[in-house]
Amino acid sequence: MREIIFDTETTGLSPEGGDRMVEIGCIEMVRRVETGRTFHCYFNPQRPMPSEAEAVHGLSDTFLSDKPLFGDKADELMEFLGDATLVAHNAMFDFGFLNAELKMCGREPVSLDRMQDTLQLARAKHPGAKHSLDALCSRYGVDRSARVKHGALLDAELLTQVYIELTGGRQIGLSLDAVESAAEPELSAAGQAATERPDRPFREPRPHAPSEEELERHRNFIASFSDALWNRHANPN
Repeated sequence: MREIIFDTETTGLSPEGGDRMVEIGCIEMVRRVETGRTFHCYFNPQRPMPSEAEAVHGLSDTFLSDKPLFGDKADELMEFLGDATLVAHNAMFDFGFLNAELKMCGREPVSLDRMQDTLQLARAKHPGAKHSLDALCSRYGVDRSARVKHGALLDAELLTQVYIELTGGRQIGLSLDAVESAAEPELSAAGQAATERPDRPFREPRPHAPSEEELERHRNFIASFSDALWNRHANPN
């Protein structure tokens, strides 16, 4: 199962109102394990960056002025996405901008059937709690110390870890082969080394049988019961 966890940064909140995507970050997972493949790109939005949006992600007009247009990178992006499930936090927002950009360059939109929304997963799993990405990172112990401002690839990396926890934790990524190999009777070289431990001094096994003194104390303790059940049935005749 191939999944792409992705995040976008934009000039605002409304693609219908003329806002544009300025950054996308994507991370590939197969069977809930990161493969190391990513896609990351900044885009020139061909419009001024509102100060409110720049305060969120720090992407200025000057920085974006020499970046490619979305249409210039659309082929590369769509090749990376393939037919994978697309995972995002508040996914309708990101899908809205992605499909608006695809429409502007004459491409078919990505089907919403491919969408997996971690915000909806979090609301179902933790009703009544806070469901922002920051809150979920805190809940699951995901280190977000590098998140000074929003960034598409960084946020996708954080979301990848959150998504794994929301869907059952790291054990989901373990394959049957790994389980079978763990059950093999033969020890690996590391396992044998750990078992042998030549640096550890040999100790004789400790005796576990009770001493005669302990046996005597036990007999005296048992004899102190005046109407013990075992005495009642010891001699049925």
